[in-house]
Amino acid sequence: MTSPGMTAAAVRAELAKVADPGDAVHLQRFFKTGVGEYGEGDVFIGIRVPKTRQVVKKFGGLPLSEIDALLDSEVHEHRLAGLVILNGEMASASRGRGGDVGAQQEIVELYLGAVRRGRVNNWDLVDGSAEFILGPWLLGRPRDLLFQLAGEESLWERRVALLTTFAFIKEGDTATTVELCELLLSDRRDLIQKAVGWMLREIGKRVDEAQLTYFLDAHAAEMGRTALSYATEKLTPEQRVYYRSRR
Repeated sequence: MTSPGMTAAAVRAELAKVADPGDAVHLQRFFKTGVGEYGEGDVFIGIRVPKTRQVVKKFGGLPLSEIDALLDSEVHEHRLAGLVILNGEMASASRGRGGDVGAQQEIVELYLGAVRRGRVNNWDLVDGSAEFILGPWLLGRPRDLLFQLAGEESLWERRVALLTTFAFIKEGDTATTVELCELLLSDRRDLIQKAVGWMLREIGKRVDEAQLTYFLDAHAAEMGRTALSYATEKLTPEQRVYYRSRR
């Protein structure tokens, strides 16, 4: 039986104590929740990320079933809290040589289930979870899953695929990122454009600028304006002008 203090309901109650209705109005605008926008229909109760992180510190070890309940909430901050807790569980399960593979797999399966049923459905939720959950799991494993996600129609599944590779880039491994960026170059949705450009920029910044410029030499002419702008942000003014003139 789950302890009364370690439930999704307890997390929701603690979050409610720090919610600010004024912030809720701002966050609903910021995360584009209007009709036809990418976050259409999302519900906010007005909690900034630092406060959410403070609250969830009390809930390390929350059972996975309770985390899943948070991820099924209509409230954005409840889902964010669930993902922050899940990140911590993945980090714990990954400690030591090889970590606890069984626990890691359970976490990954729960996360993928939430992604596929549309519960990881805004850029902050994706960006704050994909590299920390799928990233460690796939570092030493086949990455077919990411190409499956990249082939889905869902904006969020595609962004999860790209953002997962941030974990690889930080380890100096860029091949999967490059393949996914090539695959998604024609996707002109703004949040995919930004993710493609961002991951390319990180390759140049963290690994090897020559890898970035090699990609740009091959693909700048076919890249969208946003992706190209993000990718070239850390290059010299002369390089930026050159690559942007290739479009």
